[in-house]
Amino acid sequence: MDLSSLFDAFLANLMDTSWLEFVAVVFGLASVWFAKQEKILVYPTGIISVLIYIFICFNVKLFADAGINLFYFIMSVYGWYMWTKKTDKPPLKISFNSLKDWIITGLVFLLSLGVIIFLLKYFNGDDTDYWSTNVPYIDTFTTSVFIVAMLLMALKKVESWIFWIIGDVISVPLYTYKGLVFTSFQFLVFLILAVMGYVEWKRKALNRYTGS
Repeated sequence: MDLSSLFDAFLANLMDTSWLEFVAVVFGLASVWFAKQEKILVYPTGIISVLIYIFICFNVKLFADAGINLFYFIMSVYGWYMWTKKTDKPPLKISFNSLKDWIITGLVFLLSLGVIIFLLKYFNGDDTDYWSTNVPYIDTFTTSVFIVAMLLMALKKVESWIFWIIGDVISVPLYTYKGLVFTSFQFLVFLILAVMGYVEWKRKALNRYTGS
């Protein structure tokens, strides 16, 4: 398929985008932009987007992604609390993962993989069409990646952006395959913003450590 045909297919699928998916994409993009800027609005805009995507993902049989969006909702509430809580300790600052943080990150990722596959097999094991492709396994992997990313984001870790980048790279073709072209385009924009967010947060963390 040549570039013109790909563009025509994109436009055709874009025209089929539901208003609900459009709203979810707009709020999702706004959320990532606010995250890059370290603004608290990352959470209310993100909550609107993920609640809509729970409904959308169920409709296209991306069950793990529906689950991750539910997790996003929970973690958004947690992150909102962590970024705004009033304590005697200094406010949460952007920082790098320590060795302990990396160990916890790895354990959370592996645990997520196991739990998601188990739940998918338990609730959707009889769907032969669903399991006849690599989609459930790719879906599970990206979901686990995004779980780690969301957790690290709530803790203001620079490495959260690395996991967002990995998940976004995989999600672009995944959502195209599922016919959610506008959402696929959203993840392409997410990828660009995630790279920018990584550069910005890394700069802030280095400035904090060097005192510049």
